[in-house]
Amino acid sequence: MTEEDGDYRLHDVPLFLDRYKDRFTTFPKEKGWMTDDLYMYQGFWFQSGNGLSIMTAIAAQDQFKPLPSDIYLATLQKCGTTWLKALVFAIVNRNHNYQINGSDSSNPLLFINPHKLVPDIEIEVIRMNPTYAEGHSPRLFSTHTPYTSLPENIVNFGCRIVYMCRDPKDVLVSLFYFANKLRDTSRGLMTIEEAFEMFSKGISPGGPYWEHMKGYRKASLENPSKILFLTYENMKSDTVNNVKNLADFLGYPFTEEEKSRGVMEEIVSLCSFEKLSAVNKHGDLVLGMPNNVFFREGKVGDWTNYLTLEMGQILDHITNKEFHGLDISF
Repeated sequence: MTEEDGDYRLHDVPLFLDRYKDRFTTFPKEKGWMTDDLYMYQGFWFQSGNGLSIMTAIAAQDQFKPLPSDIYLATLQKCGTTWLKALVFAIVNRNHNYQINGSDSSNPLLFINPHKLVPDIEIEVIRMNPTYAEGHSPRLFSTHTPYTSLPENIVNFGCRIVYMCRDPKDVLVSLFYFANKLRDTSRGLMTIEEAFEMFSKGISPGGPYWEHMKGYRKASLENPSKILFLTYENMKSDTVNNVKNLADFLGYPFTEEEKSRGVMEEIVSLCSFEKLSAVNKHGDLVLGMPNNVFFREGKVGDWTNYLTLEMGQILDHITNKEFHGLDISF
């Protein structure tokens, strides 16, 4: 895949999505984080007015055409999406003549944003050019869409889905900073208190957070051979072993020779926060969204620097209640 292949050449988005406006204008509405509004659709909050919106989610349900060999990466925003995309792209494409290390490496991750290499299905339906040439297999896509709102055939075909979640306290803080970087300056910045109030009530892009997690967790328990459920914290604490398990699940296991050569460790290094953030210091992803907006700290437990102890306890109480019996631990 070349850098040009990863470019977002879009239709006239407002004209393309105009056909969907009558579908949601009467839906429940709250003020948005990054966009003006959030709309409730099929039990979840979707943004208005950008590529990952209620309109593109509905358009994906109507128009996106999955293939049985597809691989889908599902997350809520700020749950390690960029990192997961990089890891999966590196695992699946490691035998495509991409050197992982060295100054002459041709690996696309060294000069292309992972969001271009693993596109969102919600963006795919408004692209003028398909991401993958005909016959490319497997196709890699990502989505923030809840499990129950996925395009129907993704589930019917039994496509492999990798879902990664993250401690809601760190998600809240990361989303707060991400939203303020992208908000229209005329609206002013959110305060952490305002963000906490909305998030704890379930009002956030893709939220309620807890319902989004539960949908994929229950599906993974029912069909573990097709849906892999990961936590960001476990991925960070034992990345090499998780990369091995991820490769096994995807159908691209590491050979003994690769293990002895340290290929798993090379992939972990290639996809490290330090390397990805360095590659994406400059340039834009799409429509003026800077590449560097996707990288802040990437740390576990950073919430303690921004939330009060009481805020943390409230979110923990909600999490323990909502996740009871689902074996989800951060």
